[in-house]
Amino acid sequence: MTSTLPGSPFLAYRDGALHLEDVRLQDVAAQHGTPLFVYSKAAMLSALAAYQRGFQGRRAKVHYAMKANSSLAVLQVFANAGCGFDIVSGGELERVLAAGGQAKDVIFSGVGKTRAEMRQALTAGISCFNVESEAELDVLNEVAVACGKTAPVSLRVNPNVDPKTHPYISTGLKGNKFGVAHERTLQAYQHAASLPGLKVVGIDCHIGSQITTIEPYVDAVDKVLDLVVQIEAAGIPIHHLDFGGGLGIDYNGDTPPAADALWARLLARLDERGFGDRQLMIEPGRSLVGNAGVCLAEVQFLKPGETKNFCIIDAAMNDLPRPAMYEAFHQIVPLSVRTGAGAVYDVVGPVCESGDWIGRDRSLSVQAGDLLAVLSAGAYCMSMASNYNTRGRAAEVLVDGATVHLIRQRETVQDQMRGEQLVG
Repeated sequence: MTSTLPGSPFLAYRDGALHLEDVRLQDVAAQHGTPLFVYSKAAMLSALAAYQRGFQGRRAKVHYAMKANSSLAVLQVFANAGCGFDIVSGGELERVLAAGGQAKDVIFSGVGKTRAEMRQALTAGISCFNVESEAELDVLNEVAVACGKTAPVSLRVNPNVDPKTHPYISTGLKGNKFGVAHERTLQAYQHAASLPGLKVVGIDCHIGSQITTIEPYVDAVDKVLDLVVQIEAAGIPIHHLDFGGGLGIDYNGDTPPAADALWARLLARLDERGFGDRQLMIEPGRSLVGNAGVCLAEVQFLKPGETKNFCIIDAAMNDLPRPAMYEAFHQIVPLSVRTGAGAVYDVVGPVCESGDWIGRDRSLSVQAGDLLAVLSAGAYCMSMASNYNTRGRAAEVLVDGATVHLIRQRETVQDQMRGEQLVG
């Protein structure tokens, strides 16, 4: 008997055991230990296919926003599928190249690029810098002239659109640090066009993350197109339109639009306004990998209390930082269905912080030694993991049908201390 779980058709119980694709997760945990991140290649490619369907017949390029999950094998999946990459550091550029990606398919975003990172990206020959301030224009021009190169630039516009998401992942409002203010955009483009080391190639907008409705995107598109009209009227051609990413996933009954449905609506708006033939770029991250991954953990202890019961697992806030950072919700389910009465627990980790919780008030039928899966863990988990409490980062595996590939070895204490030295 098979029953699928919300969020991914590739995650299902078969005869009472949780499987990802054709792999029984209990077997993977037995082989590789816990905590353990497990990703589905099919789930990633299925999510990408929705964007590709939406853009069929258009001049469009998907750039994976690799901050969501920058593991080399994950990048390799998207590079082999024809994606470009959206990076926010020189280190991420090195990861793209190590995974088989091409610099010419890279967009460099981020508010604080260093001169060294600018030189690195110029030397590599990236596609475009998404510039986020007028001060950055001046510094990038200086670096490009010194290198004897011309930097292709797109200005990230802050359209003051509310994406109706968590304030920490809202990026398009006036109070956010990102982008050039809507009111300053024309002047910023005129300044960019006057600088000898820069070449204006596009315009960029990204309003936030985990967006679950279409309307904020429509508002942003209209505001960006209004600006393109002004900029081109001033004699500065805009060759590509970059509408960022931010599409949400189903964590807990969330109902974001499908990627192809979203883009059907947005492309219709572009067509209405006469921009449907432009080169388009987008930068999805979470929506490509979030529901492709789970984190497996073992129950260490059950600790009953007067007001709370605690289920203590071996995964912690250093492995799964989203609940501690955003009070985010992740479903937590057993790897094997256990019959009998359960209890309501706060699922917590062993880190020495009260903020080290993974899920609150969860009904579970568990015993010490049982294995649990934290769902929707493919994005902003491993990429944000830390060594707090000198905890090694988890191992990672990639599932492809019935095949399991170890893609990151479990980090040891020796790995963590490499590079440190005593004095005297």
